[in-house]
Amino acid sequence: MTAPQPLTAGRVFEAGGRLAAESARFTGFGWMRGTSGNLSEVVTREPLRLAVTASGLDKGELTASDVAVVDPQGDPVAVEGVPPLVPSAEAGLHARVAALTGAGAVVHVHALNAVVAGHRWPGGVLLRDVETLKGIGRLAHDDEVVIPVIRNSQDMAELGDWFEAAYDPRTPAVIVASHGLYAWGSDLKKARHVTECVEWLLSYALAVG
Repeated sequence: MTAPQPLTAGRVFEAGGRLAAESARFTGFGWMRGTSGNLSEVVTREPLRLAVTASGLDKGELTASDVAVVDPQGDPVAVEGVPPLVPSAEAGLHARVAALTGAGAVVHVHALNAVVAGHRWPGGVLLRDVETLKGIGRLAHDDEVVIPVIRNSQDMAELGDWFEAAYDPRTPAVIVASHGLYAWGSDLKKARHVTECVEWLLSYALAVG
């Protein structure tokens, strides 16, 4: 068995550069206003470690070093050469999503359509017969898709439990009521594509519903 590749500052900053670029993209869409939202990328699977955007920073102005490394509970992990920044308060949910789904990256944005859709359909947002469903790995026709909606909490362990209870492995997204959207994918680019497609689908549902 091949020994796991050591986690170095260089690997963390490579992930940080990708997270900064995607954060700037989402900020440009108006989905990460102020310092809201957070993104993460898995940097090692065994043991699970994620690079997560640091707390309290403008997501349109991040640099490659504006990240923290966290463990499966979302607690900071020291990596030599990486400044000890404070991770997002929601890092624990990112880690829970990555552990449960096997995702390589998780996106959390405060997109307005997700908040409004979660308020309108607290039992979940039903979608079907829309071509853009293919963008999240579902069928364009004759496939009922529900984007789960879970309650909000400041306790990430509690929020993680609610996420696990609502999780459907066929649907790579969840709405946190009165908060925003979480989406994930095998890598950061795929997570971006899922986020963009889900946001469009929620806009569509609100427009026709």
